[in-house]
Amino acid sequence: MKDFEHIESIYWVFTQLCNDKCDHCYNMSGPQGSRISEEDCLAIIENMPKKVDRMILSGGEPLAEKKKLYLILDQLKAKYGDETQIMLQTNGDLLTGEILDQLIAKGVTRFDIASIDRYHKKAGGRLMELADLFESRGVNGDEKDPLVKKDNYLHSYPLSWGYWGASEEMWLGGNWPRGRAFQKNIWLKNPDHNFCSILSGGIGFLSGGDEIPQEISIQLWKINPCCPGTKEALGDARSERVSEVLAALSGNPIFEKINEGNPLAMGESIGVSEEHAKKRCGELKSVCLWCDEFFDQHFDLKTMAKK
Repeated sequence: MKDFEHIESIYWVFTQLCNDKCDHCYNMSGPQGSRISEEDCLAIIENMPKKVDRMILSGGEPLAEKKKLYLILDQLKAKYGDETQIMLQTNGDLLTGEILDQLIAKGVTRFDIASIDRYHKKAGGRLMELADLFESRGVNGDEKDPLVKKDNYLHSYPLSWGYWGASEEMWLGGNWPRGRAFQKNIWLKNPDHNFCSILSGGIGFLSGGDEIPQEISIQLWKINPCCPGTKEALGDARSERVSEVLAALSGNPIFEKINEGNPLAMGESIGVSEEHAKKRCGELKSVCLWCDEFFDQHFDLKTMAKK
């Protein structure tokens, strides 16, 4: 049986507070975005696996809760030492030289500026200023890909930065029928876009693979197999050990299909055919909305039983 006390990657949205309020935001981040307490954050870190190769801290805007971010970084350092690569996803609006120095000193080795698109307030207008800032601190900008190569975070931690943003083809694709993007009807209705089959989707959340790491998402405290998350959380990282939540899911045919990146087949073990799933996915125009419907109508995530 797999040892879930070692996981390759955790994507943790520890705040949904943000200085911006983007139309495409899937988790409704903004100036009134949801937050959790410092005590909750410390409990979540305590409940994380004993070994984590990569920790991605995101939001919201992490620098909108700078004090909490520094506390988290200090606690991660205390728990994992230098064995975990720390990545920070930020819109870059609040980043200064002084803050960058602090972040580097506290162990952040990878910075991703996730705002280079027309949906963010500054629409990428600060990119060259940020490039100069990173260069002044010796942060390498050659590795633009936000999904850092597996070898880089498993074996070495180069100080680097990259940038990306939302596009109609990807981050407004079939993967973001959530939050403000759904409210404003700007998500691309594409039932053929299987977000579950790519990194940040559900694929590999239990097992990983040669190219795709074992990665889970924690939205505030909600343990999820992917960024958008299942209809209800798989567990509560404030009060449950992440490894125990994953171990309980391992071997369950529904979650093994998500792990394979094949959500259309996840109901076969309880009599929901792949043919039915394809039909509903086409009608809903999103694999994520089919996932919601499956857990709403066919399978109870609280009792882990067929409805």
